[in-house]
Amino acid sequence: MLCVRWQTENVDAYTRIADVIRYLDECHSDQPDLSALARRAQLSPSHFHRLFTSWAGVTPKDFLQCLTVSGAKQLLREGKSVLDTALDSGLSGPGRLHDLCLSLEAASPGELKSGGAGWKLSAGFANTPFGRCLVAQSPRGVCHLAFVDSSTAEAWAELQAQWPRADIERDDGEASQLARRIFTRSVSVRRPRRYALRACVKGTAFQVRVWRALLQVPPGKLVSYGQLAEAAGVPAAARAVGNAVGSNPIAYLIPCHRVIRETGVVGHYRWGSSRKRALLSWEMARAGKNLI
Repeated sequence: MLCVRWQTENVDAYTRIADVIRYLDECHSDQPDLSALARRAQLSPSHFHRLFTSWAGVTPKDFLQCLTVSGAKQLLREGKSVLDTALDSGLSGPGRLHDLCLSLEAASPGELKSGGAGWKLSAGFANTPFGRCLVAQSPRGVCHLAFVDSSTAEAWAELQAQWPRADIERDDGEASQLARRIFTRSVSVRRPRRYALRACVKGTAFQVRVWRALLQVPPGKLVSYGQLAEAAGVPAAARAVGNAVGSNPIAYLIPCHRVIRETGVVGHYRWGSSRKRALLSWEMARAGKNLI
């Protein structure tokens, strides 16, 4: 019952809050007050304030600061220093020194050619603080994680196209347990709860290198495409790096949402720009950072 309540509350909160975020995207220069945002969510001001603060970890007023370009530029500068440190260490480790330690492995040439033949995947739909997702696990770890805004049939077809010869078994219960493990983790710097996960991805050597560079960016930090290109060892290939970021097959775990433009503009996201803003603000609130 607790798990069902967590899922229901999270999906309901995100459904309402995502619409408010879209509204703030369009009208943040007008500085809408609490009453206006509550009307947008079709809630009383007090109920909306409680719901928003419970979900985001900050008040709606503080969240509004996350939409400013000047703050984003500051976090970009901080992100550069994070990647500089990673470069000094040679990006040798496949994980990161944060509470969620993801060991990222690349599918072998044989596995790529076979399309997952001989593999049994456990996949299912689960609710998260950012809407519904489809997550799949292979014998070598998480191999797919995507937010679902369209029909579940389309999302399932995308997974099947990615691993066309694998035996995929649907298990929403197991998927929900994995989603809880991923999205209810602590990002507290003082008292982190460390979780270890494995992931296996299909990608070119270049794409995997970019994704591994992304793992060096902790919650509450941002990097630009240019900074990420430098960290990946291809400083002149920011456009190609952008394409690799957009091809990320594992949402959130490989944090492509932490990459924004040099100008400080958040920009596009494979699973929606409003969701990208929500992810960034949620992470920064829980990391105890100064909001952008």
